[in-house]
Amino acid sequence: MDKKESKISIRQLVSFKIAEEEFGVQITSVREIIRMQEITKVPRMPDFVEGMINLRGNIIPIIDLRKKFNLKIKDKDKDTRIMVVKVANKTAGFIVDAVEEVIRLKEDSIEPPPDIGDSVKTSYLSGIGKLSQGRMLMLVNLDNILSSEEHATLDTIDHNVSKANAGEKNG
Repeated sequence: MDKKESKISIRQLVSFKIAEEEFGVQITSVREIIRMQEITKVPRMPDFVEGMINLRGNIIPIIDLRKKFNLKIKDKDKDTRIMVVKVANKTAGFIVDAVEEVIRLKEDSIEPPPDIGDSVKTSYLSGIGKLSQGRMLMLVNLDNILSSEEHATLDTIDHNVSKANAGEKNG
C-alpha cells in the first residue's frame, strides 16, 4: 500500500436487503443482529412499528423497514433478521429481509444521494455507494430514518415501559 492509498478514508458498513434493494449502515451503529422472534404489539402505534421485544431485560421498539419505506409487505422467512441499532441515542430494532455482509467502502466511491424532488422521502439517505459489478448500496443515515413525531411516538413506549417497571417495583 502506498502513502496515497493509506490516506483514503474507508467506511465499514453492514449491508442488508429490503425487497431487491441493498442498503448499508455504519457498522458502529449496529449493536447486534438477531433472528426474528415474537414481537409484542403496542396499541395505537404507527403502522410501521411492529411492537416491542424484551432483549435481555431491555425493551426495544421494533420497526419494519418494508413498511417504513412503503414497500410491498412479505412474510418473514428464515433470512429475516432484526438489526438492533442505535438511533438518535436510543436503541431500536429494524426488521430487514436479510443481512448480507460487512463492506469496506472507500469514501471516493460514495456519491451524494440523488435529488429527486421530495427530500422528505429520501432524507434518510446519506449517499450511494458504488460497489463492484455495478452494484449500488444506499447508505442510510439512521438519525434521519424517523421524523421527530415518530421519535416522540417511540418515546411513549419508553416512558410507558419505565412507568410500568416502576409500578412493579413499588407494588
